[in-house]
Amino acid sequence: MRPEEILQAVQHRNYPLPAGPWIMKQSWHELLFAHWPIAPASLQTLLPEAFKVDTFEGEAWVGIVPFRMSDVRPRGLFAVPALSRFPELNVRTYVSLDGRPGVYFFSLDAGNPIAVALARSIFHLPYFNALMESKRIDDTIYYRSQRAHRGAPSADFIARYRPTGDVVYAQRHSIESWLTDRYCLYTNLGSHVYRADIHHIHWPLQPAEMEATRNTMATSHHIHLPDTTPLLYYARRLDVLVWPIQRIS
Repeated sequence: MRPEEILQAVQHRNYPLPAGPWIMKQSWHELLFAHWPIAPASLQTLLPEAFKVDTFEGEAWVGIVPFRMSDVRPRGLFAVPALSRFPELNVRTYVSLDGRPGVYFFSLDAGNPIAVALARSIFHLPYFNALMESKRIDDTIYYRSQRAHRGAPSADFIARYRPTGDVVYAQRHSIESWLTDRYCLYTNLGSHVYRADIHHIHWPLQPAEMEATRNTMATSHHIHLPDTTPLLYYARRLDVLVWPIQRIS
């Protein structure tokens, strides 16, 4: 999808587009949202002091999100295959500042060391190098990740997942919307807090199923997932625009 088309689709946003020009385009493929409810108090102790965990009907949520990236490129430049295509897997929860709901990442594992180094230095995000593979056979995604970042806690994810129904678009105020309609990320560097805005069309979500044979992504951050079936949603593709990261406090 062309950037002009993405920018025209704004009805689903919960606050206006950011001012200024976007600086990066990305495409996300074969993405799975796997979410578990967590007691807010236990999750709050793991966040930097500047952030307060968001809740939906009294519960906080942790997401584990595997997908693969393509067409990662700065505005005005062509994508370089060695830099623009790689798997990524993040562990996240949700916070708000100044009335803007956003994503807080505990970690982002990626299968591209150059992309990891750039994201850590430019966006101050906790990216980690990992040995990763994502392949699709028919409608099933086979995903494998083993963290290989020097000095980082070990974290593995081996699973297969697939969509099980038609595309739906989350209704405002639903749990699906609360989890996915977040158009910025938050991070910190010491006492400084940063926000980077993003934009994309309304998530084309599908119900999904997952079979995980190994998943230590959350426990690597001292997060203990409940022994319950996660909420699962799949998105085949989403094109995303990214704005510059800004210090907000």
